[in-house]
Amino acid sequence: MLRRLFPQSLLGQVMLAVAGALLLAQMASAVLLFRAGEQRREEAALTGAAFQLVNGARSEAGERPLRRALEDRRAGDRGQSGLPPTLRYQRTETPPPGLDITISEGDREAFLRELLARQGADPHAMRVAVVRAGDDPSLNAYAAERPRFNRLDDWRSRRLLIAAVQLDDGGDWQTARILEPPRQQGAVAAIIFQTLVIFVIVMTILYLMLRRITRPLGALASRVEDFDGSKANPDPLPASGPADTRRLITAHNAMEARIAALLDEKDVMLGAIGHDLKTPLAALRVRIESVENDSERARMAASIEDITTSLDDILSLARVGRPSDPLERTELAALIAGVVEEYEDRGRDVVLSESERIAIPLRATWLRRALRNLISNALRYGDQARVSLTREDNAAVIRIADSGPGIPVDQIANMLEPFTRGEASRNRETGGAGLGLTLARAIAEQHGGTLTLANTRSADGEVAGLVAEIRLPMDGSA
Repeated sequence: MLRRLFPQSLLGQVMLAVAGALLLAQMASAVLLFRAGEQRREEAALTGAAFQLVNGARSEAGERPLRRALEDRRAGDRGQSGLPPTLRYQRTETPPPGLDITISEGDREAFLRELLARQGADPHAMRVAVVRAGDDPSLNAYAAERPRFNRLDDWRSRRLLIAAVQLDDGGDWQTARILEPPRQQGAVAAIIFQTLVIFVIVMTILYLMLRRITRPLGALASRVEDFDGSKANPDPLPASGPADTRRLITAHNAMEARIAALLDEKDVMLGAIGHDLKTPLAALRVRIESVENDSERARMAASIEDITTSLDDILSLARVGRPSDPLERTELAALIAGVVEEYEDRGRDVVLSESERIAIPLRATWLRRALRNLISNALRYGDQARVSLTREDNAAVIRIADSGPGIPVDQIANMLEPFTRGEASRNRETGGAGLGLTLARAIAEQHGGTLTLANTRSADGEVAGLVAEIRLPMDGSA
């Protein structure tokens, strides 16, 4: 299931890989941005705490400016821009309640100690904690006494930084409370929007680049699949895409031209061989008529017929890959019935047992040749042939079954190869030159189909014959 969902094309796989990598990179970037924002918020709160500790100590020493005191008073009265002055800075003999003395905030303490050192302060002891503002006892007690402050419902959920320092061993604890700044509104939405924009831009550019590469490759693949050595594609495939792709297409065009030229030369050579051999064979057939011995004349005629038939099979096998006649829509049942009638007229035991009306594009002459080869093979080894035509899975299936000895399982594949026979001799009485099955398979493949052989078995498991099956696509995708 997962494999079917996974794209199979180069374009789809590269797009999926880049999309996944881009999303992971943007997720990592979002996490880093979030952590940086949280760090800035903490640093701002720690800076505020250091400011409160330093200025609180100075104000007690009489150094606090009047303007700063008035600003703190107004802020405390409003209760909206920060905490009241009485909570922002406190001096007590013990650490404030709510601050666990065992809490160790190493990074925060180090940062706060560095800030205080810049102001000339070197605390003996220091404790820093970040809690929920609603969990701080001092802040809750202040809110309980001032209903107006308590009505502000946003302060309880905010993070509260509590920093306490003891300048000298055994001295008072100075405590600063700072509400951390709220998170920037819309930050997550901004990151998502940024991710989508980058994703759309990158994937669009990548798609256009990959299409420039994959489109000519797809055209080249289709050209290779359709190439049959004929002159159906006289014009070379236009070279397009990147330089490497254009070079590949140019090399393919050159190779295609060379193959077509070689096949043309082969056809010319085969035609010449067929002409040069059949002419003296015809002359020999005439000359043997002068032989007086009937048995000798018959043997000589049979030998000439064997040579002629083998030559026809060889030439047909060589030409089957480059048919000159076009596909024509043909009623397959009628074609098979016509071939079966040829054998019935000669008194042979050939029966068309099952048939359906199926019309598909095919080359009738070639398919008749394949059927004759398979039926003759069945009669030669099984003395009878049972032919049927059915429709299975969008395919026309022709079966020719006999009642002969079958073929050993380990030799079935070899029987479809040229010049391979189940009987050792080359006598036409017991078998031909071993080209009949090979030619039938080539004709089936010429029509986009297949030829398979299989033994049939009786009820007791013994071999009861051989069945040859030609399976042709219904869409005629030859």
